[in-house]
Amino acid sequence: MTGEESPDLGIPAHIQACLFDLDGVLTPTAALHATAWKTTFDGFLERRDGPGYRPFDKVADYDEYVDGLPRADGVRSFLASRGIQLPEGSADDPPDRDTVRSLGERKNDLLLQDIRTKGVEAYPGSVRFVRAVKDAGIHRAVVSSSANCRDVLIGAGIEDLFEVRIDAGVAQEQHLAGKPHPDTFLAAARALGVAPEHAAVFEDALAGMDAGRTGGFGFVIGVNRTGQAEALKSHGASVVVDDLADLLGERA
Repeated sequence: MTGEESPDLGIPAHIQACLFDLDGVLTPTAALHATAWKTTFDGFLERRDGPGYRPFDKVADYDEYVDGLPRADGVRSFLASRGIQLPEGSADDPPDRDTVRSLGERKNDLLLQDIRTKGVEAYPGSVRFVRAVKDAGIHRAVVSSSANCRDVLIGAGIEDLFEVRIDAGVAQEQHLAGKPHPDTFLAAARALGVAPEHAAVFEDALAGMDAGRTGGFGFVIGVNRTGQAEALKSHGASVVVDDLADLLGERA
């Protein structure tokens, strides 16, 4: 493949694989995650602190403490920001028990309910970009901390665009640390047979930016869906765009 034979993808010529986060990069499910977290945490905080509780902020708290993290890590991270520590719990916990496991399951139940009732659609600009990457002969993987990654891909009709999927289930099977550690992105690059320096990471979460930076990847694209362009840059983005279509020179 020569430069003349491939479209201008807005990424360096040495990139042989593109590794995409799911929520907020390929699909607008990040908003559904934020809403589910808010309902879960606000319910817990109100039970704990009473009517005067300080609610979970769907932008600031979500971006800082839970976005991009595995579910249990997100629970621990946010609670730690409020000086709260809960027992880990187990799969046998009833829904009303306040443990890390139970809060995470509550959030996931709410998310799945929203996905079923509202459906999932991929960002049109992201679909155009991924199709252009595919047409250019560049490898493609989805890297997500979500246990629902495959269901979302199928619901959005884009599962066939990717050769590799590294999600929460795969991470558990392979004992991979979640973001901000680079392990899941590195696993995707290995599965595609591409060295990290020849792979590009596409992320909207600060934890994902950290993973891209520390993993030694050749290019890290920050996708600015929530007005945090400067934060994405400070966490290691090589370039920040509002939509992946911007990389193709299109209007988002």
